Amino acid sequence: MLKPLGDRVVLKAETEEEKTVGGIVLASNMKEKPTTGKVIAVGEGRTLENGQKLAPAVKEGDRVLFDKYAGNEVEYNGEKFLVVHAKDLVAIVE
Repeated sequence: MLKPLGDRVVLKAETEEEKTVGGIVLASNMKEKPTTGKVIAVGEGRTLENGQKLAPAVKEGDRVLFDKYAGNEVEYNGEKFLVVHAKDLVAIVE
């Protein structure tokens, strides 16, 4: 599995199938970019100037909101993931 470095977090973006009122399924390139995802892996955290580690506020399994254009998409073992910095996470969805 992917192990993020520093304050990075690996997410599995949640995409929902969108249908119009008439029942037509929209193509994926016509939809908004997803902004929610499930945390798959978390890095050790950011290193502060005094040498201490500041761990990210999220843990594996959390469902989070993230900035719309945050991170880098990567493909690993045929699955697509999003790698973002912890600062790009907006909230934990409960």
